[in-house]
Amino acid sequence: MRVVIADPPAYTPPYDRSLAAALARAGADVELVTSRFRFGAVAPPEGYEAREWFYPLSSRMGGARLRLAVKALEHPLGMARFAATKPDVMHVQWLGAPEVDRWLFRPRSPAVLTAHDIIPRRTLSKAAMWRALFDRFERVVVHSQRGRRQLVEFGLPDAKLQVIDHPVFRSGVERADDGRTALCLGLIRPYKGTEDAVEAILAAHDARLLVVGDPRVPLDGLQRAAGDRAEWRLGYLPDSELRRALSDATVALFPYRAEIDVSGALLQVLGAGVPAIVYDVGGLGEVVGRFAAGAVVAPGDVRAMSASLERLLRDPAALAAARRGAERARDELTWEASAAAHLDLYREIT
Repeated sequence: MRVVIADPPAYTPPYDRSLAAALARAGADVELVTSRFRFGAVAPPEGYEAREWFYPLSSRMGGARLRLAVKALEHPLGMARFAATKPDVMHVQWLGAPEVDRWLFRPRSPAVLTAHDIIPRRTLSKAAMWRALFDRFERVVVHSQRGRRQLVEFGLPDAKLQVIDHPVFRSGVERADDGRTALCLGLIRPYKGTEDAVEAILAAHDARLLVVGDPRVPLDGLQRAAGDRAEWRLGYLPDSELRRALSDATVALFPYRAEIDVSGALLQVLGAGVPAIVYDVGGLGEVVGRFAAGAVVAPGDVRAMSASLERLLRDPAALAAARRGAERARDELTWEASAAAHLDLYREIT
C-alpha cells in the first residue's frame, strides 16, 4: 500500500516521522510531504521518503511579515505538487492554510485527516469552511474520546471518526531528579498556562519548577514572581538538553487551556517514565487517568494542582505508583500499535 503523509507547515515533525517510519516497518510504501522545519534538526527518514515540497523560500526567511507574504505565494504551488500524487491513501496531518485549502484541496485518492487540534481555535468560527474541508476526507482521526465527541457535536457522523491513540515518544533517560522538581516542557505559548505552574509551585512546600522550552510570550514577570523557586532553560533546545530535563524531572505539570486535544510534550514526558499532573482538558486527562500516571485535576484549579504535586512529592508510595503508570503508558502506547490501527483504517477506505 502506498501512503502519502502530508504536513505542509511542518507543525509536528516528530509525530509525522515516527508514524511514517512505523508504517514503513509494517510494510507500507510511505512518502512524507512537508516543508523545512525552521527550528532545528529533524530525524532522518527511516524506510520512507521525505519531500520538502512546501515553502522552499519562506521556510528559510526571517522577518514574519515578509516570510508570511512569500509563504502565501508558495502555498498553491506546494498544493499543486501534492495534488498530483496518486497514492492509495493521502493522510493529511495539518492543513497549511485552511481558508485557501477549502478551494485548493481536491484529493483524487481516498483521504484521511488527523485532527490534532480538533478545530484550530483561530478558525473555529468558520464552521462552513471546516464542514466543507471535512467533507473531502473519508475518515477523520482523533486521539481522544473527548475529541470524538467534539466533532460529533460539530456535526460529523460518528462513523466517519476513528480514535487512534497518540503514541509516546519513548526515551531512555537515567533518573537524576532531586525528588522535588516539577517540569514544564515544550513551546511556551499562552495556552500552556505557565503562570498557573508558577503559582502551583509557590504554593507547594519545598517544590521547584524547571521550565524548558522556547518562549513565545514575555516571561519577565513570571521569572520575577518565581524567583529562586524556578529554573528557566529557554530556547529551542537539542535532544541532549531535552533528555537532561526529563532526567532532572520528578513529575511534570500541564496546566493547559482547552485549545488542544493531546500534547506531544506530555507524550515525551510519559515516554521517559515521568508522571504528570494535568488539567482535564482535551485528551490529557484521558491519557493520564487511563494509566494512573499521575493526577488529573479540574481545568484552572491551581490549588488542586499544587495539592496533587505535594502529595506525589511527599508520598513515596504515591510517586512510585504514578511512575508505574507512566511505564504502562510506555509499554502500551507504541508506534507499532498506531501503525497497525492506521493500516486497518486505510484498508477500510481503499
